[in-house]
Amino acid sequence: MRITIIGAGFSGSTLATLLASPRDDAPEVCLVGTPATFGSGVAYGEARQEHLLNVRARHLGMDPEHTGDFADWLSLGERGRDGFMPRIAYGDYLRDRLKTAVEQSSNLTCIDQEVIAVERTLGGFRVYLADGGQFFSDRVVLAPGALPPQRLAGVGPRLARSERYIGWPWQEDAIDRIPPDARVLLVGTGLTMADVVVSLRRRRHQGGIVAISRRGLLPRSHLPQPSEVVALPPRVLYALRAGDLHALLAALRSLATAVVDWRALVDALRPHTQAFWRGLSPVQRARFARHLRTHWETFRHRLAPQVATELEALLVSGQLQVRAARLLRAGVVEDGIEVLLRGRGQAQAQVERFDFMVRATGLDTDIERTTHPLVTHLREAGQIRADPLGFGIEVDEDFSVIDNAGRAVSGLYCLGPLLRGHLWEITAIPELRDAAGLLAQRLMARERSAPGGAASTPRWPLAAQFENTR
Repeated sequence: MRITIIGAGFSGSTLATLLASPRDDAPEVCLVGTPATFGSGVAYGEARQEHLLNVRARHLGMDPEHTGDFADWLSLGERGRDGFMPRIAYGDYLRDRLKTAVEQSSNLTCIDQEVIAVERTLGGFRVYLADGGQFFSDRVVLAPGALPPQRLAGVGPRLARSERYIGWPWQEDAIDRIPPDARVLLVGTGLTMADVVVSLRRRRHQGGIVAISRRGLLPRSHLPQPSEVVALPPRVLYALRAGDLHALLAALRSLATAVVDWRALVDALRPHTQAFWRGLSPVQRARFARHLRTHWETFRHRLAPQVATELEALLVSGQLQVRAARLLRAGVVEDGIEVLLRGRGQAQAQVERFDFMVRATGLDTDIERTTHPLVTHLREAGQIRADPLGFGIEVDEDFSVIDNAGRAVSGLYCLGPLLRGHLWEITAIPELRDAAGLLAQRLMARERSAPGGAASTPRWPLAAQFENTR
């Protein structure tokens, strides 16, 4: 049995390490990903030293059975385990753990190539690589991570090609080309915005920075030390089990005034949110996305305390402004960028000038509008179907993808942020790690139950097959 994992970011690398085995009869596992961020993904492979994780180190191990592994790898003491480490260090950790898994296993192969197509064949799939190579796989796991950022609505074609527009801030030297005195517009007020602002501050940026989003909400901050764990009362648990969004909100509002720290309440909800989301009707999910999503994310995905302190200093000084506004139009003019902004609740739009514009809107999982080559190919071929809310790929309870006819595609799975439509809470390391562990168990259970044991197709070295089909 051969299992191919497409995408070598956190989800793909974690699944590969969980499936790695020294046994001679273990299924072959092939991890395929782009060379630049192989083993770490974009989030950690393209991070800068000043970018901090927003989860405490003690919770970031790759293995669901050993969640303290990252803190152990760093040799952190008890106090350090509750700290927020640089994301670049986490990328080093992921690559090291993958390297160890390859060295200690007999069934894991890595190919640093981009996959551009996957086609269903008799008994499995054929995987096509960007350099012309191809190979057969019994099962395929799609784990591309978040999709490439799309051009902002309202951005004119000249501006989209201009150096003054930065559509992806973590491209090489993208932030470095902004002059220190430039007036910068950031579209987005979430975690990506915070990273951009911190990077500008490290470069001693002196110009004004304006960050906009429809509601103008900033992420809340973690406390330096974790709060005491709280138990959810019966009223909240009942609303969660009943899938009653209205009752849940009412219960949480009354409980928020009784707990010492609201963060503990939000954290207590985490083990229940995926099941709660799956129990909501399509209408309730749409209502949540329209009215509550932004508010939930500001409380749920919090800033490291050090980052929150830096943002607060810039807000107090007036160098950073955060506004609730919508970008209507943006275009290049002779001396910069001219934008048309309409403030929330205002009928009149205003024209303003900036020197640079940065798209900082964060995670994108809309497969209908993406330019991602493989995802586009699979969607156009009818092998995958978009979630109705644009949150990713439709899957069944086993993470098998649903095709355009509404049928589960046997042997084709999805893992990572593209599961948002199915699980909602699937963008942070703890949830991604648990999903990888669950899929690993399901793959191994199916491998053991396959006719003929572990080898349902002729086995031969994957590297040799890959070379023979170039």
